[in-house]
Amino acid sequence: MSLIASAGSCASDERSPEPVSRQYMHQRILRYAEGMSKRRVTITVDAGLVNEASAAVAQGRVESVSAWINEAMSDRLARDRRLQALAELVSDYEAEHGEITDDELAEQAQRDRDAAATTRSRVRIAG
Repeated sequence: MSLIASAGSCASDERSPEPVSRQYMHQRILRYAEGMSKRRVTITVDAGLVNEASAAVAQGRVESVSAWINEAMSDRLARDRRLQALAELVSDYEAEHGEITDDELAEQAQRDRDAAATTRSRVRIAG
């Protein structure tokens, strides 16, 4: 049995956290960051990214280039933490059930493609 296929059956497991939306995590990290003191740093950034950040400021999508970079760093922190949590879950699963094989990954990938195709066809029929 693959990790992905069995994930639904673990929903009642007390160790399984409730799913958390990306927006919720982002807001929590921003609130955490707001409580922290700010520190001036000097960084080197690709010119194209600076241009995009400046454009975001000019369009009113963000308060400042510093805020744009702070948000990007917060997003990266959240991503890294999610990946670490996932790695720990996979490690725990494999410790209990054995290593996930390439064949299991390929089988799950095919099931995912089949499910996506079914979902897309339902949307086309409903649309």
